[in-house]
Amino acid sequence: MKLYSDAALAKILDKEIFHLVGEVADQMGVECYVVGGYVRDIFLERPSNDIDVVVVGSGIRVAEALKQRLGRRAHLSVFKNFGTAQVKVAVGNWQSANSQEPRAKNLEIEFVGARRESYSHDSRKPIVEDGTLEDDQNRRDFTINAMAICLNHNRFGELVDPFNGIADLEDGIIATPLDPEVTFSDDPLRMMRCIRFATQLNFRIEDETFEALQRMADRIKIVSGERIEVELNKIMMAPHPSIGFELLQRSGLLQIILPELAALDIVEKRDNRAHKNNFYHTLEVLENIAAQQRSVESVESMVENALWLRWAALLHDIGKTKSKRWEPGIGWTFHNHNIIGAKMVPQIFRRLKLPMGAEMKYVQLLVDLHMRPQVIADSEVTDSAVRRLLNDAGDYIDDLMLLCEADITSKNEVKKRLFLENFRMVREKLADLKEKDYKRLLQPVIDGNEIMELFHLQPSREVGILKQYLKDAVLDNRVENEREPLMALLMDKARQMGLVKV
Repeated sequence: MKLYSDAALAKILDKEIFHLVGEVADQMGVECYVVGGYVRDIFLERPSNDIDVVVVGSGIRVAEALKQRLGRRAHLSVFKNFGTAQVKVAVGNWQSANSQEPRAKNLEIEFVGARRESYSHDSRKPIVEDGTLEDDQNRRDFTINAMAICLNHNRFGELVDPFNGIADLEDGIIATPLDPEVTFSDDPLRMMRCIRFATQLNFRIEDETFEALQRMADRIKIVSGERIEVELNKIMMAPHPSIGFELLQRSGLLQIILPELAALDIVEKRDNRAHKNNFYHTLEVLENIAAQQRSVESVESMVENALWLRWAALLHDIGKTKSKRWEPGIGWTFHNHNIIGAKMVPQIFRRLKLPMGAEMKYVQLLVDLHMRPQVIADSEVTDSAVRRLLNDAGDYIDDLMLLCEADITSKNEVKKRLFLENFRMVREKLADLKEKDYKRLLQPVIDGNEIMELFHLQPSREVGILKQYLKDAVLDNRVENEREPLMALLMDKARQMGLVKV
């Protein structure tokens, strides 16, 4: 992290847009400051095009005046109910003439008047009043987000940092500006943001702040599922998402938000035989997926489904709590945990307000199938088993294989190498099938419509039996997927079912 003097900050902000904002504010006789994440990211040297500006006065009036100055180059949106306005600059070079920085594709500048807030115990909606810059900084969530840089001409580039956020940035600490218990009680979503920032930045949560988070965890219940979903997904897509989920577990938030995952954090022992901690195993799998995604960016479906593949990793063993059994002479078993877990996925997605369409079905499919490649690899890798796997996983077969490889967290290197070698053989057979156009190979050339026409049937159980019979024959490679041999099989089966007179 770099430390900057006020003069250096003025140079960093030496862009037309910031000078224009300052000029408009000076003409209106009000103070204005760029605040929050944009300031934080200057010191962290992270790119950011989302700019928050606090005006000690009317933020909306300054935004309207800026829009007039920019003309067609900008779009103005006013949100009177919230006392905010947004100026979106779609194109334009906002760098100074001497700057070597790349041109920004777009900028979004949010304007708000400085305010003070107070809360009732049962609501996240604050009572808002006009306030000073100090009031506005007091209401910020964390010290690293409470810094402000003045944009007025006579103080341009001056840093206002009443809570020493610079020191917390330098030390890698997340802390609240005021009493953390009050901060979290006022707006419980800040507890999720606290963990999200700690995860994204790989910062440590200050002890007093974390203890308050633990005491206040129950307050998260008044936050809407949609708000929690946004923060969960940001944690999920962090470089090391396991940091966030471990913090959620230690804080007590996970037991409220995702109790099915929290329940995996247990180790039971009988007759000196213990099973592994499936919670920390899950976090290892999630980390493995995150690492794979950083190194396998060329896999198109994996990039497209990056977030949902991580959700599949997080939920892949979710059924183990319900399926766990002690079997004398065998030990701990988790039979059918994949099937049980797949049935739990829709309930979890619905409760967390995650999308219930293709994304949920993708996660459910991977949870359901995640044991199959391992079962195949444990025994002889047959063409039939691989065909069936490819048929069931379809376009998501590569993602499924990545999940299964990530699921190998054994500390026994010999065992691990054996698993990976077996998976390599499965992949080779999959690649061979895909080269031969597996969709055509695995879909019988005689379909349900032709079956109904041949035997004068309406859609019925009999049609389903005949279709599945042909499908199984193709998947098991008992016959070539060609019309003549399939028709012979179909007629034999139809005679057994009494659909054809002998």
